[in-house]
Amino acid sequence: MQITQNKFEQFKLNRQLLNAIEDAGYTEPTPIQEQAIPLALAGQDILGIAQTGTGKTAAYTLPLLMRIKYAQGEHPRALILAPTRELAMQIAEAVTQLSKHTDIRTVVLYGGVGPKTQIESIRKGVDIIVATPGRFMDLYFQEEVIVKHLNVMILDEADKMMDMGFMPQIRKLLEIIPRKRQNMLFSATFSEKVERLSHEFLEFPTRIEVTPQATTAEMVSQSLYEVPNFRTKMNLLTALLKDRETFKRVLIFTRSREVAGLVHQNLLDRVVREDELRVIHANKGQNTRINAMEAFRAGDIRVMVATDVVARGIDITEVSHVINFDVPLIYEDYVHRIGRTGRANNIGEAITFMTVADEYHIAKIENMIRMEIPRLELPDDVEIAATPFTERQDMLKEIDNQKRKENPEFLGAFHEKKKVYRPAARTAAKGNQNRRNGHGRSKRK
Repeated sequence: MQITQNKFEQFKLNRQLLNAIEDAGYTEPTPIQEQAIPLALAGQDILGIAQTGTGKTAAYTLPLLMRIKYAQGEHPRALILAPTRELAMQIAEAVTQLSKHTDIRTVVLYGGVGPKTQIESIRKGVDIIVATPGRFMDLYFQEEVIVKHLNVMILDEADKMMDMGFMPQIRKLLEIIPRKRQNMLFSATFSEKVERLSHEFLEFPTRIEVTPQATTAEMVSQSLYEVPNFRTKMNLLTALLKDRETFKRVLIFTRSREVAGLVHQNLLDRVVREDELRVIHANKGQNTRINAMEAFRAGDIRVMVATDVVARGIDITEVSHVINFDVPLIYEDYVHRIGRTGRANNIGEAITFMTVADEYHIAKIENMIRMEIPRLELPDDVEIAATPFTERQDMLKEIDNQKRKENPEFLGAFHEKKKVYRPAARTAAKGNQNRRNGHGRSKRK
Protein backbone atom coordinates (compact mmCIF):
# COMPACT_ATOMS: atom_id res chain seq x y z
CA MET A 1 0.00 0.00 0.00
CA GLN A 2 1.45 3.34 -1.07
CA ILE A 3 1.63 6.00 1.63
CA THR A 4 1.08 9.59 0.57
CA GLN A 5 4.13 11.67 1.38
CA ASN A 6 2.16 14.73 2.49
CA LYS A 7 -0.86 13.64 4.52
CA PHE A 8 -2.68 16.93 3.84
CA GLU A 9 -3.51 15.51 0.40
CA GLN A 10 -6.18 13.34 2.04
CA PHE A 11 -8.36 16.45 2.42
CA LYS A 12 -8.62 16.95 -1.36
CA LEU A 13 -7.30 20.51 -1.12
CA ASN A 14 -6.42 22.30 -4.34
CA ARG A 15 -2.86 22.40 -5.63
CA GLN A 16 -2.34 26.06 -4.64
CA LEU A 17 -3.02 25.25 -0.98
CA LEU A 18 -0.98 22.05 -1.02
CA ASN A 19 1.97 23.98 -2.44
CA ALA A 20 1.66 26.59 0.33
CA ILE A 21 1.47 23.81 2.94
CA GLU A 22 4.66 22.27 1.56
CA ASP A 23 6.35 25.68 1.47
CA ALA A 24 5.52 26.08 5.16
CA GLY A 25 7.10 22.69 5.92
CA TYR A 26 3.91 20.95 7.08
CA THR A 27 3.65 17.27 6.19
CA GLU A 28 1.25 15.84 8.78
CA PRO A 29 -1.94 17.40 10.16
CA THR A 30 -2.33 17.90 13.91
CA PRO A 31 -5.26 16.24 15.72
CA ILE A 32 -7.42 19.40 15.56
CA GLN A 33 -6.69 19.73 11.84
CA GLU A 34 -7.40 16.03 11.27
CA GLN A 35 -10.87 16.39 12.76
CA ALA A 36 -11.88 19.95 11.86
CA ILE A 37 -10.83 20.25 8.21
CA PRO A 38 -13.19 17.59 6.75
CA LEU A 39 -16.13 18.95 8.76
CA ALA A 40 -15.42 22.54 7.77
CA LEU A 41 -15.03 21.55 4.12
CA ALA A 42 -18.48 19.98 4.35
CA GLY A 43 -19.90 23.31 5.51
CA GLN A 44 -20.70 22.30 9.08
CA ASP A 45 -20.70 24.65 12.07
CA ILE A 46 -17.84 23.72 14.40
CA LEU A 47 -17.16 24.16 18.10
CA GLY A 48 -13.46 23.46 18.59
CA ILE A 49 -11.90 23.15 22.04
CA ALA A 50 -8.14 23.23 21.64
CA GLN A 51 -5.36 25.01 23.47
CA THR A 52 -3.02 27.35 21.67
CA GLY A 53 -0.16 25.78 19.76
CA THR A 54 -2.28 22.87 18.44
CA GLY A 55 -2.55 24.17 14.88
CA LYS A 56 -6.14 25.38 15.04
CA THR A 57 -5.45 28.45 12.87
CA ALA A 58 -4.70 26.22 9.88
CA ALA A 59 -7.62 23.99 10.90
CA TYR A 60 -10.08 26.73 9.99
CA THR A 61 -7.97 28.67 7.45
CA LEU A 62 -7.47 25.84 4.94
CA PRO A 63 -11.20 25.03 4.56
CA LEU A 64 -11.95 28.76 4.39
CA LEU A 65 -9.47 29.25 1.54
CA MET A 66 -10.91 26.22 -0.27
CA ARG A 67 -14.38 27.79 -0.02
CA ILE A 68 -13.30 31.23 -1.22
CA LYS A 69 -10.86 29.89 -3.88
CA TYR A 70 -10.08 33.23 -5.55
CA ALA A 71 -10.58 36.99 -5.29
CA GLN A 72 -14.08 38.12 -6.13
CA GLY A 73 -15.86 41.48 -5.87
CA GLU A 74 -14.95 44.28 -3.49
CA HIS A 75 -16.54 43.25 -0.18
CA PRO A 76 -15.48 40.61 2.38
CA ARG A 77 -16.92 37.12 2.25
CA ALA A 78 -15.35 35.88 5.49
CA LEU A 79 -14.65 37.39 8.90
CA ILE A 80 -12.23 36.06 11.52
CA LEU A 81 -12.48 37.74 14.94
CA ALA A 82 -9.67 37.66 17.51
CA PRO A 83 -9.49 39.24 21.00
CA THR A 84 -6.14 41.05 20.67
CA ARG A 85 -4.22 43.02 18.07
CA GLU A 86 -1.27 40.66 18.27
CA LEU A 87 -3.39 37.57 17.64
CA ALA A 88 -5.28 39.25 14.78
CA MET A 89 -1.96 40.12 13.13
CA GLN A 90 -0.67 36.59 13.58
CA ILE A 91 -3.83 35.03 12.10
CA ALA A 92 -3.66 37.39 9.13
CA GLU A 93 -0.04 36.40 8.61
CA ALA A 94 -1.01 32.70 8.62
CA VAL A 95 -3.87 33.31 6.16
CA THR A 96 -1.53 35.24 3.88
CA GLN A 97 1.07 32.47 4.05
CA LEU A 98 -1.42 29.72 3.17
CA SER A 99 -3.01 31.77 0.38
CA LYS A 100 0.31 32.86 -1.17
CA HIS A 101 -0.33 30.95 -4.41
CA THR A 102 -3.81 32.47 -4.83
CA ASP A 103 -5.05 36.01 -5.43
CA ILE A 104 -7.20 36.03 -2.26
CA ARG A 105 -7.02 39.40 -0.48
CA THR A 106 -6.74 39.56 3.32
CA VAL A 107 -6.98 42.72 5.43
CA VAL A 108 -6.31 42.91 9.18
CA LEU A 109 -8.14 45.49 11.33
CA TYR A 110 -7.16 46.42 14.90
CA GLY A 111 -7.11 49.41 17.20
CA GLY A 112 -4.21 51.29 18.68
CA VAL A 113 -3.28 52.84 15.35
CA GLY A 114 -5.12 55.23 13.06
CA PRO A 115 -7.69 53.63 10.72
CA LYS A 116 -6.64 55.45 7.53
CA THR A 117 -4.33 52.75 6.13
CA GLN A 118 -6.79 50.00 7.04
CA ILE A 119 -9.65 51.85 5.32
CA GLU A 120 -7.54 52.28 2.19
CA SER A 121 -6.85 48.53 2.14
CA ILE A 122 -10.58 47.74 2.45
CA ARG A 123 -11.47 50.11 -0.39
CA LYS A 124 -9.05 48.30 -2.72
CA GLY A 125 -11.17 45.17 -2.32
CA VAL A 126 -11.02 42.38 0.25
CA ASP A 127 -12.05 38.74 0.53
CA ILE A 128 -11.14 37.91 4.16
CA ILE A 129 -11.10 40.32 7.10
CA VAL A 130 -9.25 39.42 10.29
CA ALA A 131 -10.19 41.86 13.04
CA THR A 132 -10.60 42.70 16.69
CA PRO A 133 -14.31 43.29 17.48
CA GLY A 134 -13.97 46.96 18.46
CA ARG A 135 -12.17 48.16 15.32
CA PHE A 136 -14.41 46.09 13.05
CA MET A 137 -17.57 47.63 14.50
CA ASP A 138 -16.03 51.12 14.35
CA LEU A 139 -15.40 50.79 10.61
CA TYR A 140 -18.80 49.19 10.05
CA PHE A 141 -20.54 52.18 11.60
CA GLN A 142 -18.38 54.46 9.43
CA GLU A 143 -19.81 52.45 6.48
CA GLU A 144 -16.32 51.38 5.43
CA VAL A 145 -17.10 47.66 5.86
CA ILE A 146 -19.99 46.11 3.93
CA VAL A 147 -21.17 42.86 5.53
CA LYS A 148 -23.95 41.66 3.19
CA HIS A 149 -21.67 39.16 1.42
CA LEU A 150 -20.25 37.52 4.59
CA ASN A 151 -20.92 33.79 4.49
CA VAL A 152 -18.25 32.50 6.90
CA MET A 153 -17.60 33.80 10.42
CA ILE A 154 -14.93 32.46 12.75
CA LEU A 155 -14.36 33.37 16.40
CA ASP A 156 -10.88 32.50 17.65
CA GLU A 157 -9.94 32.47 21.35
CA ALA A 158 -13.61 32.90 22.27
CA ASP A 159 -12.94 32.45 25.99
CA LYS A 160 -10.55 35.39 26.00
CA MET A 161 -13.12 37.49 24.14
CA MET A 162 -15.58 36.80 26.91
CA ASP A 163 -13.01 37.67 29.59
CA MET A 164 -12.22 40.94 27.82
CA GLY A 165 -15.89 41.99 27.66
CA PHE A 166 -16.47 41.73 23.90
CA MET A 167 -19.88 40.07 24.19
CA PRO A 168 -21.90 43.27 23.49
CA GLN A 169 -19.97 43.93 20.25
CA ILE A 170 -20.32 40.30 19.16
CA ARG A 171 -24.08 40.32 19.80
CA LYS A 172 -24.40 43.54 17.83
CA LEU A 173 -22.36 42.01 15.03
CA LEU A 174 -24.58 38.93 14.89
CA GLU A 175 -27.56 41.22 14.31
CA ILE A 176 -26.07 42.87 11.22
CA ILE A 177 -24.41 40.03 9.30
CA PRO A 178 -26.34 37.56 7.07
CA ARG A 179 -27.99 34.74 8.98
CA LYS A 180 -27.19 32.16 6.32
CA ARG A 181 -23.50 31.46 6.91
CA GLN A 182 -21.04 28.90 8.20
CA ASN A 183 -19.83 29.52 11.76
CA MET A 184 -16.76 28.22 13.58
CA LEU A 185 -15.90 28.94 17.21
CA PHE A 186 -12.55 27.98 18.70
CA SER A 187 -11.61 28.24 22.36
CA ALA A 188 -8.93 26.84 24.64
CA THR A 189 -11.48 26.30 27.41
CA PHE A 190 -15.22 25.71 27.51
CA SER A 191 -16.45 27.99 30.27
CA GLU A 192 -20.11 28.81 30.93
CA LYS A 193 -19.71 32.09 29.02
CA VAL A 194 -18.35 30.29 25.97
CA GLU A 195 -21.14 27.73 26.17
CA ARG A 196 -23.76 30.51 26.17
CA LEU A 197 -22.04 32.15 23.21
CA SER A 198 -21.94 28.86 21.31
CA HIS A 199 -25.72 28.50 21.68
CA GLU A 200 -26.23 32.00 20.26
CA PHE A 201 -23.64 31.76 17.53
CA LEU A 202 -23.62 28.17 16.24
CA GLU A 203 -26.32 26.14 14.52
CA PHE A 204 -26.24 22.38 15.21
CA PRO A 205 -22.45 22.43 15.65
CA THR A 206 -20.10 19.47 15.71
CA ARG A 207 -17.96 19.64 18.82
CA ILE A 208 -14.27 18.78 18.57
CA GLU A 209 -12.15 18.52 21.70
CA VAL A 210 -8.65 17.30 20.95
CA THR A 211 -7.35 17.59 24.51
CA PRO A 212 -9.22 17.65 27.82
CA GLN A 213 -10.25 21.15 28.84
CA ALA A 214 -7.44 23.27 30.30
CA THR A 215 -4.81 20.63 29.63
CA THR A 216 -1.31 22.07 29.78
CA ALA A 217 1.11 21.39 26.97
CA GLU A 218 2.75 17.96 27.16
CA MET A 219 6.12 19.37 26.13
CA VAL A 220 6.20 21.83 29.05
CA SER A 221 7.67 20.94 32.44
CA GLN A 222 6.14 22.96 35.27
CA SER A 223 7.57 24.00 38.62
CA LEU A 224 6.83 26.44 41.41
CA TYR A 225 8.85 28.43 43.95
CA GLU A 226 7.32 29.63 47.22
CA VAL A 227 8.52 33.21 47.81
CA PRO A 228 7.55 35.64 50.59
CA ASN A 229 7.50 38.98 48.76
CA PHE A 230 8.31 41.10 45.70
CA ARG A 231 11.98 41.69 46.60
CA THR A 232 12.63 37.98 46.99
CA LYS A 233 10.90 37.35 43.64
CA MET A 234 13.33 39.79 42.05
CA ASN A 235 16.30 38.14 43.77
CA LEU A 236 15.15 34.74 42.47
CA LEU A 237 14.50 36.04 38.96
CA THR A 238 17.94 37.64 38.87
CA ALA A 239 19.61 34.40 39.98
CA LEU A 240 17.80 32.38 37.30
CA LEU A 241 18.56 34.78 34.46
CA LYS A 242 22.28 34.76 35.28
CA ASP A 243 22.32 31.28 33.75
CA ARG A 244 22.40 32.45 30.14
CA GLU A 245 23.00 28.96 28.71
CA THR A 246 19.80 27.57 30.21
CA PHE A 247 17.55 30.64 30.04
CA LYS A 248 18.06 31.41 26.35
CA ARG A 249 14.74 33.02 25.43
CA VAL A 250 12.51 33.94 28.37
CA LEU A 251 8.97 35.33 28.57
CA ILE A 252 8.09 36.83 31.98
CA PHE A 253 4.43 37.47 32.83
CA THR A 254 3.14 39.98 35.38
CA ARG A 255 -0.40 40.90 36.41
CA SER A 256 -0.16 44.62 35.76
CA ARG A 257 1.78 47.09 33.64
CA GLU A 258 3.05 48.74 36.85
CA VAL A 259 4.70 45.51 37.99
CA ALA A 260 5.96 44.88 34.45
CA GLY A 261 7.69 48.26 34.54
CA LEU A 262 9.27 47.54 37.93
CA VAL A 263 10.51 44.12 36.81
CA HIS A 264 11.91 45.62 33.61
CA GLN A 265 13.82 48.32 35.47
CA ASN A 266 15.13 45.92 38.12
CA LEU A 267 16.43 43.54 35.46
CA LEU A 268 18.19 46.39 33.68
CA ASP A 269 19.82 47.43 36.95
CA ARG A 270 20.85 43.92 37.94
CA VAL A 271 21.37 41.33 35.24
CA VAL A 272 20.10 41.97 31.69
CA ARG A 273 21.60 44.29 29.09
CA GLU A 274 19.32 46.93 27.56
CA ASP A 275 19.75 45.54 24.05
CA GLU A 276 18.44 42.09 25.08
CA LEU A 277 15.37 43.14 27.10
CA ARG A 278 11.92 44.51 26.18
CA VAL A 279 8.69 45.17 28.06
CA ILE A 280 5.22 45.26 26.46
CA HIS A 281 1.81 46.01 27.92
CA ALA A 282 -1.39 47.87 27.03
CA ASN A 283 0.17 51.31 27.57
CA LYS A 284 2.87 50.69 24.99
CA GLY A 285 2.19 52.00 21.49
CA GLN A 286 1.18 49.49 18.85
CA ASN A 287 4.35 49.93 16.79
CA THR A 288 6.47 49.46 19.93
CA ARG A 289 4.65 46.24 20.72
CA ILE A 290 4.94 44.94 17.16
CA ASN A 291 8.66 45.73 16.98
CA ALA A 292 9.30 44.11 20.36
CA MET A 293 7.47 40.92 19.38
CA GLU A 294 9.29 40.72 16.06
CA ALA A 295 12.66 41.18 17.78
CA PHE A 296 11.77 38.49 20.32
CA ARG A 297 10.56 36.13 17.60
CA ALA A 298 13.77 36.69 15.62
CA GLY A 299 15.93 35.96 18.68
CA ASP A 300 17.38 39.46 18.76
CA ILE A 301 16.31 39.91 22.38
CA ARG A 302 16.61 37.36 25.15
CA VAL A 303 14.04 38.46 27.74
CA MET A 304 10.52 39.82 27.28
CA VAL A 305 8.47 41.15 30.20
CA ALA A 306 4.75 41.26 29.44
CA THR A 307 1.24 41.39 30.80
CA ASP A 308 -1.41 38.93 29.58
CA VAL A 309 -1.96 41.04 26.47
CA VAL A 310 0.42 38.61 24.73
CA ALA A 311 -0.47 35.39 26.57
CA ARG A 312 -2.78 34.14 23.84
CA GLY A 313 -2.00 32.98 20.40
CA ILE A 314 1.48 34.42 19.94
CA ASP A 315 3.45 31.81 18.04
CA ILE A 316 7.14 31.96 18.93
CA THR A 317 8.52 28.47 18.59
CA GLU A 318 11.77 28.65 20.56
CA VAL A 319 10.80 30.19 23.91
CA SER A 320 12.89 28.20 26.39
CA HIS A 321 11.14 29.45 29.56
CA VAL A 322 7.94 31.10 30.69
CA ILE A 323 8.19 32.65 34.15
CA ASN A 324 5.00 33.62 35.98
CA PHE A 325 6.37 36.43 38.13
CA ASP A 326 2.75 36.90 39.28
CA VAL A 327 0.12 34.15 39.42
CA PRO A 328 -2.72 34.96 36.98
CA LEU A 329 -6.12 35.73 38.51
CA ILE A 330 -7.96 34.39 35.44
CA TYR A 331 -7.00 30.78 35.88
CA GLU A 332 -7.30 29.79 32.21
CA ASP A 333 -4.55 32.33 31.51
CA TYR A 334 -2.11 30.02 33.29
CA VAL A 335 -2.62 27.49 30.49
CA HIS A 336 -2.19 30.16 27.82
CA ARG A 337 0.89 31.66 29.45
CA ILE A 338 2.79 28.41 29.74
CA GLY A 339 1.62 27.46 26.25
CA ARG A 340 4.04 30.07 24.89
CA THR A 341 6.81 27.52 25.45
CA GLY A 342 7.00 23.86 24.41
CA ARG A 343 5.71 24.70 20.91
CA ALA A 344 6.38 22.91 17.62
CA ASN A 345 7.67 19.81 19.47
CA ASN A 346 10.27 21.80 21.40
CA ILE A 347 10.69 21.13 25.11
CA GLY A 348 9.95 24.11 27.34
CA GLU A 349 9.86 24.99 31.02
CA ALA A 350 7.30 27.03 32.97
CA ILE A 351 8.25 28.45 36.38
CA THR A 352 5.80 30.14 38.75
CA PHE A 353 6.51 32.34 41.78
CA MET A 354 3.91 31.93 44.57
CA THR A 355 3.43 34.11 47.66
CA VAL A 356 1.22 33.12 50.58
CA ALA A 357 -1.60 35.19 49.05
CA ASP A 358 -1.29 33.17 45.83
CA GLU A 359 -1.80 29.76 47.44
CA TYR A 360 -5.58 30.07 47.00
CA HIS A 361 -5.21 30.77 43.27
CA ILE A 362 -2.62 28.04 42.74
CA ALA A 363 -4.98 25.51 44.33
CA LYS A 364 -7.68 26.55 41.85
CA ILE A 365 -5.25 26.30 38.93
CA GLU A 366 -4.05 22.85 40.02
CA ASN A 367 -7.65 21.70 40.26
CA MET A 368 -8.31 23.02 36.76
CA ILE A 369 -5.24 21.38 35.16
CA ARG A 370 -5.76 18.24 37.24
CA MET A 371 -2.20 18.04 38.52
CA GLU A 372 -0.08 19.38 41.35
CA ILE A 373 2.68 21.72 40.22
CA PRO A 374 6.00 20.44 41.66
CA ARG A 375 7.55 22.71 44.34
CA LEU A 376 11.24 23.55 44.20
CA GLU A 377 13.56 24.72 46.95
CA LEU A 378 14.91 28.25 46.57
CA PRO A 379 18.53 28.22 45.36
CA ASP A 380 21.06 28.79 48.14
CA ASP A 381 22.36 31.99 46.58
CA VAL A 382 18.96 33.70 46.59
CA GLU A 383 18.62 36.24 49.39
CA ILE A 384 15.26 36.04 51.20
CA ALA A 385 14.30 39.64 51.87
CA ALA A 386 12.15 40.81 54.77
CA THR A 387 8.55 41.58 53.86
CA PRO A 388 7.68 45.28 54.21
CA PHE A 389 4.78 46.06 56.54
CA THR A 390 2.45 47.39 53.82
CA GLU A 391 3.07 44.42 51.53
CA ARG A 392 2.38 42.00 54.39
CA GLN A 393 -0.85 43.82 55.24
CA ASP A 394 -1.99 43.74 51.61
CA MET A 395 -1.40 39.98 51.44
CA LEU A 396 -3.31 39.37 54.69
CA LYS A 397 -6.25 41.40 53.41
CA GLU A 398 -6.19 39.44 50.18
CA ILE A 399 -6.31 36.17 52.15
CA ASP A 400 -9.32 37.52 54.07
CA ASN A 401 -11.05 38.28 50.75
CA GLN A 402 -10.34 34.75 49.51
CA LYS A 403 -11.84 33.23 52.65
CA ARG A 404 -14.88 35.45 52.23
CA LYS A 405 -15.37 34.11 48.70
CA GLU A 406 -15.49 30.58 50.05
CA ASN A 407 -17.54 31.51 53.13
CA PRO A 408 -19.66 34.71 52.90
CA GLU A 409 -20.15 34.62 56.70
CA PHE A 410 -16.41 34.91 57.34
CA LEU A 411 -15.85 38.28 59.05
CA GLY A 412 -12.13 38.59 58.48
CA ALA A 413 -9.11 38.17 60.72
CA PHE A 414 -8.81 41.88 61.49
CA HIS A 415 -12.45 42.09 62.43
CA GLU A 416 -12.26 39.07 64.73
CA LYS A 417 -9.22 40.43 66.55
CA LYS A 418 -11.04 43.66 67.27
CA LYS A 419 -13.96 41.72 68.75
CA VAL A 420 -11.76 39.50 70.92
CA TYR A 421 -8.84 41.61 72.07
CA ARG A 422 -9.89 45.23 72.37
CA PRO A 423 -11.31 46.03 75.89
CA ALA A 424 -14.35 48.28 75.66
CA ALA A 425 -13.06 50.76 78.24
CA ARG A 426 -9.86 51.35 76.30
CA THR A 427 -11.37 51.47 72.81
CA ALA A 428 -11.42 55.25 72.49
CA ALA A 429 -7.94 55.74 73.96
CA LYS A 430 -6.34 53.01 71.90
CA GLY A 431 -8.34 53.34 68.67
CA ASN A 432 -5.92 55.56 66.81
CA GLN A 433 -2.88 53.64 67.98
CA ASN A 434 -4.41 50.30 66.95
CA ARG A 435 -5.26 51.62 63.52
CA ARG A 436 -1.65 52.71 63.10
CA ASN A 437 -0.52 49.23 64.13
CA GLY A 438 -2.84 47.85 61.43
CA HIS A 439 -4.14 44.82 63.37
CA GLY A 440 -6.65 46.25 65.82
CA ARG A 441 -5.16 44.50 68.89
CA SER A 442 -4.57 46.62 72.01
CA LYS A 443 -1.10 46.33 73.54
CA ARG A 444 -1.33 44.97 77.08
CA LYS A 445 1.66 45.24 79.37
